[in-house]
Amino acid sequence: MYFVRTAGERDLEKVRALLVESFHATYDSLHGRARVEELTAQLFSPEALKTRLVRKDAEFLVADDGRKIGGMGYAAMSQELTKTVMLHLLYVAPALQRQGIGRDLFAELETCFPDAEIMRLEVEPQNAAAIAFYQAHGFAEVGRNENSAPGQSGIPAVILEKTLEGH
Repeated sequence: MYFVRTAGERDLEKVRALLVESFHATYDSLHGRARVEELTAQLFSPEALKTRLVRKDAEFLVADDGRKIGGMGYAAMSQELTKTVMLHLLYVAPALQRQGIGRDLFAELETCFPDAEIMRLEVEPQNAAAIAFYQAHGFAEVGRNENSAPGQSGIPAVILEKTLEGH
């Protein structure tokens, strides 16, 4: 049984390992192993994870069974969009998917931002499983992003949004 809780600094190495494993399982066939290694080294460095962990207007959660981290979620208030929370990361270990861990993490993240009216995320257009998960949880497509600006990944994304409860 996995319990959702706030992540701590001691969780970051296990979270990093989970993210690297999940990214390879999800994206190697789409972008190649080398590109995925490049992305995970940049996105999930210990420094990058620590920066997320200490951010004040964000929530960094893990699903923990007392022995291992089975999933993680990270969302933060948007700097550009008012009353919008950005869901940046929601990953479950590949061997543990379809057991409700992602649902439980997502349900907790939805309640963490009382000032937010909208939750927004970007997902790889070819990641059909993730798109189906988010659509099943009330998200709808609102646009696309080519992520082609300097410093961006160059990997296109579908933009999904959901109106949060009470709004």
